[in-house]
Amino acid sequence: MPFALFRRLVPLVAATALCMPLTATAQGSDGAMRSALEAARSGNFHNINDAAIRGHELAGYVAYYRLRDRLPNASPQEVLSYISANADAPLGDWMREQAILRYGKAGRYGDLLAVAGGVPETTAEQCYYYTAQLGQSPAVAAQGGRELWLVGRSQPDACDSLFSTLRARGEIGGTEIFERMMLAWENGEDGLVSYLGRQLGPAWSSAAAAQQSVAANPSRLARVARCVGPNCAGIASFVRAAIIATAESSPAAALSAWQQVSGSVSLPAQSRQALEREIIYYALRRDQRSLLGWIDGALAGQQDPEVFELRARLAIRDRDWAAVERTVGIMPAETQAKARWQYWLGRALALRGQQADAQAAYARAAGQRDFFGFVAADRLGQSYDLNMEDTRFSEAERAQVAGWPTVRRTEALLRVGQEGLANLEWNHAVRSAGPTDARRLADYAAGRGWHVRLVQTTIVGKMLDALPWRFPEAYREDFRRWGQANNVDPYLLMGIARRESAYNPEALSPAGARGLMQLMPGTAALVGRQVGIGDPGPYGVLDPATNIRLGSTYIRDMIARYGGNRIAAAAAYNAGPHRVDTWLARAPGEFDLFVEEIPFKETRRYVRAVLEYRVVFESLAQGSTQGVQVLTAAEKSSRYDGSMVRR
Repeated sequence: MPFALFRRLVPLVAATALCMPLTATAQGSDGAMRSALEAARSGNFHNINDAAIRGHELAGYVAYYRLRDRLPNASPQEVLSYISANADAPLGDWMREQAILRYGKAGRYGDLLAVAGGVPETTAEQCYYYTAQLGQSPAVAAQGGRELWLVGRSQPDACDSLFSTLRARGEIGGTEIFERMMLAWENGEDGLVSYLGRQLGPAWSSAAAAQQSVAANPSRLARVARCVGPNCAGIASFVRAAIIATAESSPAAALSAWQQVSGSVSLPAQSRQALEREIIYYALRRDQRSLLGWIDGALAGQQDPEVFELRARLAIRDRDWAAVERTVGIMPAETQAKARWQYWLGRALALRGQQADAQAAYARAAGQRDFFGFVAADRLGQSYDLNMEDTRFSEAERAQVAGWPTVRRTEALLRVGQEGLANLEWNHAVRSAGPTDARRLADYAAGRGWHVRLVQTTIVGKMLDALPWRFPEAYREDFRRWGQANNVDPYLLMGIARRESAYNPEALSPAGARGLMQLMPGTAALVGRQVGIGDPGPYGVLDPATNIRLGSTYIRDMIARYGGNRIAAAAAYNAGPHRVDTWLARAPGEFDLFVEEIPFKETRRYVRAVLEYRVVFESLAQGSTQGVQVLTAAEKSSRYDGSMVRR
């Protein structure tokens, strides 16, 4: 984890023995540890009562700060001893990262290599690592440095010395500078393109001029693409970059240029695929149907699921069911197998009169826990398949987990008010554990009522089928109370909250939405006045009961706005009612088409997820899927157009 985030989450902790393992019995006082954190936050280590926190489970956190504060002057032996003693905690990784960064910045390269333990993860660490290798393993440094150089974006300052040395040694020359310039051109990094162009020597001046010419007018590509760079060494990267850079603004111009040069320029298969992918992607995004003939021929050579999905969605919008069948048929296997595309394959086949094949496609979709899987099951008249794994553990197994050092540290961090650190400690444990132990940790979190940590455990541990853990009974009474008060299905409220915040009552989105149901401040104030409690303010809205009350009132109003329709209401909750009104005005009529044709990817996914989650919550509550329906009969039969809006 980057240290900057760690520093924001963790107040400074005080001192004990440097390398004390974190498995010590909690003899020290939690109160003293809490006070030590406060003193350390201002750097007042001398105010910490070491005797009062000796033996505490969090002694290693204290030691971390003491050692980190001494870097880069601490010896690599001290660093390695600390890492070894705390290998089962995230602190070991953080200490290694800090040592590499601080040794590297100080130019203590021998010390850096002594603690590195191999190639590190972050770019800044890697730059220092390969700088350290310049004197010991020049070939390793050159290889690693060139890989760091050949990216189409700026790199951290930590890379400057490495790059300068490799350029001075000739390991990075005109070819590498031009290659990076082309990558920057692909990425739209115009400032970096200009900077690198100025670094090119006279031998590459015509290549730099060619880039400027084609960037200004892509139609010039065919004229300048005969030879670029000394001995035509830059032609392949030049053509790829020119096409990719042009595709975003003008897919048609990019395709025209590509068709003019493709027969005369030899490109690696990966480069051809990449540039054609950009043309396909932007042509479909910009609805350029005049390019469909070429797109349909080029798709077979692609691997990115997104371009297939864009083509299939356009075919659905055009009601071109032959194109839907054809596109699904050439999708990558993993994408093709998804319930969403098996459902649409079934729809296409049914509308083309191939009923037996349509039923088979629906059956493949219905075997999956997914909105479209549930809809496919409805078409087949069968119950939903949740694919749920057993999450039960014995009491004896649960008792063992409570004594695990990582669990004891997490509990101690929570006791001293360090919830952010507790989450980091816990997630590290889940990532480090095998599948069985990760599930035992999830079971422990469930038993402790750690709803946010539990959901995060299933995400980190990839426990997609552990439904009781992924969808815990968090705040259930509040959902039932305010669902009943507002005549809103409580399972729908749970689905919204689970999708919006993963049950984090203090969740804050980049846009400013807050709390369990992610209410924007203006919405919270408006609804608060509507229900008579006034504006709850930025912190009052974080209260779970208040947030659920306001969120349930708002979704009630959205449901009423759309005549009881939860699909449109959920879309409005995510994207706003005015957008949904516009979408309905140009909607196709049927529910599945409306969902698929929502213009915003986020909202499409949101609507499907909320309704899928609602099914899971209801099924878990009643112990089976019997009688559970993803949509009401009215929602499936309604016409989705402007007449649905009730003003």
